[in-house]
Amino acid sequence: MISMKRTVLNACRTIAALIGLSCPVAVTAQSPDAAPDTVFVKTALGGFILGYDIDQNGTEGVLAESVTLAGGTFNVAVETFDQTTGKILKIVAEQKMTHNDFVALGVYGNSVGLVEVEKSSGMFVNQRLYRTLNPLSANRFTGQWTPPLTKGELILGMAYSQGAGNTAVLASRNFNSFVFSSDVAGNTFGSTVTLTDPVFAVNDSPVIAIDTVTNQAVVAASIGSPTDHPQIAEVHLTTGNVIQFTGLGLGFANGIAVDSADGIACTSTEIDFSLEFYNLATQTGLRVPLHNATNQLFSGGYVQFDPVNKLFLVGQEFSSTARSGSSIQVFDTQGNFVKAINGLNLPASPALIAINPSRRTGFVIVTPALSELQSFKY
Repeated sequence: MISMKRTVLNACRTIAALIGLSCPVAVTAQSPDAAPDTVFVKTALGGFILGYDIDQNGTEGVLAESVTLAGGTFNVAVETFDQTTGKILKIVAEQKMTHNDFVALGVYGNSVGLVEVEKSSGMFVNQRLYRTLNPLSANRFTGQWTPPLTKGELILGMAYSQGAGNTAVLASRNFNSFVFSSDVAGNTFGSTVTLTDPVFAVNDSPVIAIDTVTNQAVVAASIGSPTDHPQIAEVHLTTGNVIQFTGLGLGFANGIAVDSADGIACTSTEIDFSLEFYNLATQTGLRVPLHNATNQLFSGGYVQFDPVNKLFLVGQEFSSTARSGSSIQVFDTQGNFVKAINGLNLPASPALIAINPSRRTGFVIVTPALSELQSFKY
């Protein structure tokens, strides 16, 4: 399979070619409209970022980066950083003039960092390994995570679940998708559950969250047509039982998050630039257009949930609440608009909104270079 780095780089080059620009994979570009106290995290080597997250129960974050070299090789690294200052604390691992990749998959459980190591001799990945930093503040690899995946089975997504013992993993096998649970710190795994509806196949970019109270993965996907409603699957991670229902909204499901305490899922949909709030117990919902949005240009992307302050945060590449740039729109669990965070530069593909609820702060990646993270307050 083609490596993550090659996918990101090739997409960047394709987009750049269409607009007549070179691909700026090693150039920093801070947001000119950022708040005065904004913190920027710059990669240690000046490369583009391949995954990042912050520890909700600590003071550090983690990222992976890659620098393109002449001749088709790369310098790659995994780094930890300070959430307050943005300073790189340590280069945890580094490889020079290599075809290998590091991809930061996030922070799970109680402060456990997870990094994918893609070993490659060229264009294709020969082996995928997974290293843990337990805790992240150790600033070093401490163990392995060994999911029940073959080389041809790829992780499509992992549910954001800091503070919970288990997370849910969405993976693909021959274009079909399946789900399993994992305790990342304990390196244990549940049985796999196949999603038989082809709408959840990799080509429709399904998104995943987890209800930690009911121990269910919640997966949303759509074929993306202007008249198509997403399908929502609730997958019990112990029994394997799947409940599927037709959701609200139109077009692709761009993001999903779950309020486990109240059993509420929130999705963002592409065509109708809206959010959908579902009662997972009754499979009923409410559709809410994004604030001031008037067309698909203003559709939402990644959806994050803050369980401490009971807020959903939704990334928006093209802001409907500012004259330019990107925004994060904040809603309560009932679908009421709370505020907008402006002055960001988010990518077209839904990008992680990494948050620290106790501080009401977070970090997002900055376009076009993708070589730094920008903090925000909410």
